[in-house]
Amino acid sequence: MELCDTPAYELAVLLRQKRTTATEILNSCLARIEAVDGRPGTLEPQPATLPEDAGKVHAFITLMKTHAMQQAQAVDEKLAAGEDPGPLAGIPVTIKDIFCVRGAPATAASRILANFVAPYTATPVTRLEQAGAVVLGKVNLDEFTYGSSNESSAFQPSTRNPWNPERVPGGSSGGSTASVAAGEAPLSLGTDTAGSIRQPAAFCGVVGLKPTYGRVSRYGLIAFASSLDCPGPVARNVTDAALMLQAIAGPDPQDATAANVPVPDYLAVLDEGVRGLRIGLSPDYFRITYPNPETGEMEEQPVPEEMTAAVRRAAKLLAEMGAEIVEDVPMPNTRYGIPAYFVISRVEAASNLHRYDGVKYGYRTPDAQNDLRLMYRRSRGQGFGPQPKLRILMGMYVSAAQYSAQYYNRALKVRSLIRRDFDQVFDRSGRYRLDALLTPTTPTTAFPMAAVYGNSVMMQYADQLTVPANHAGVPGLSFPGGLAADGMPIGLQLLGPDFSEATLLRIARSYELATESDAWRKVKPKVLR
Repeated sequence: MELCDTPAYELAVLLRQKRTTATEILNSCLARIEAVDGRPGTLEPQPATLPEDAGKVHAFITLMKTHAMQQAQAVDEKLAAGEDPGPLAGIPVTIKDIFCVRGAPATAASRILANFVAPYTATPVTRLEQAGAVVLGKVNLDEFTYGSSNESSAFQPSTRNPWNPERVPGGSSGGSTASVAAGEAPLSLGTDTAGSIRQPAAFCGVVGLKPTYGRVSRYGLIAFASSLDCPGPVARNVTDAALMLQAIAGPDPQDATAANVPVPDYLAVLDEGVRGLRIGLSPDYFRITYPNPETGEMEEQPVPEEMTAAVRRAAKLLAEMGAEIVEDVPMPNTRYGIPAYFVISRVEAASNLHRYDGVKYGYRTPDAQNDLRLMYRRSRGQGFGPQPKLRILMGMYVSAAQYSAQYYNRALKVRSLIRRDFDQVFDRSGRYRLDALLTPTTPTTAFPMAAVYGNSVMMQYADQLTVPANHAGVPGLSFPGGLAADGMPIGLQLLGPDFSEATLLRIARSYELATESDAWRKVKPKVLR
């Protein structure tokens, strides 16, 4: 096994045993990037595809090779001196380009921030560096995280799925999950607003964790919807996800929304098994409710049988290991998660996007202007892509005085009902007393490039099974659950009560151990075959 394909927790041991060096690990990752990534995303007008793009991943916007080499050499020097460089010493990590890293571009995959160089570093990135991680570079995403496929990035070519480059990697953390799945780095830092870590993790066959809201600081994260955004880890296995969460979790005096709650030792309980845990299955997570684009009527269809079968097989394995499976758990307000998200996220996005005016930082129109307001309009019109513009327009509309009661206030009430569903099934003195819910992560496997892009409504419904956790603020974990008939990964999801990340990781780790000899686990993504 090449170093770039070795789990992070194993690399940490090899480093301390002096059987490898941080520089060797970094060089292995750089060689893999050279082999599979192709040209990075750029704003420069180019053909959508070139012959050399075939089979490439295109995960990166900015590869920070010199910076990474300096960090790797510093780790090696500390190890040589007998010092402890941290639990993630020498482990390369990619950063979704929605986080600030001092001295590096922070583009949010948008033209309007293409020339912005961050003057400070986001808290989660700082904590990764303090733990000894090597920051390899900034990876692509949907513009300002607005999307579920990675295709809306202003930096083209957009990221492809390593399992099949003709499929999307998911979004908005598609660059993060693709870079991990392709072996370009063992770990990545992403964000989840409606499922933006978990959905692409499912599409790319990796582990993605959305922590409890406030478990990880948002300081230095370029905001989308401030009440929904959650930074979290992406990894190839559950142990690595726990290792990374350990490094980035905890209170932060620079973020008033960061929870002042002690951080448990996630690794210490990882192998305690599932005996005695109550895990629920909800019929409301085995169907999708969506608007018919022609009639506008709401329609319902079941999740494909192979997705349901993967969940039920996982439940069977967990039951054999001692978990109690609780059937028919009602989550009736799950179906309203996307409509409520459409309203709440757009209002918050419109508010957050007002800061981009062409004055303080970022893109300013090159056209000569005599009027300040016209300069604002031209800068924003030229700098924003279609998705930010749509969200500004919708956010302003539904929050207007004459419509806020009809849309925004009602969406907030629906959000409260979604939270109540979770409170009731996780209530320790209630009827269900669940430790976790087990569901599919997504209603489908990764869809073909351009198949859904441009249809904002249907694109959003790729997140119907993930967005309720963002409304409720509870943690959610996506982990690989097999391969579908089309050869693409299937993701399984665990949802739990507030600050139950340790329990979710334990359950996923138990499943991982129970299936480690399965044939599908030996199949590699197409770009690595």
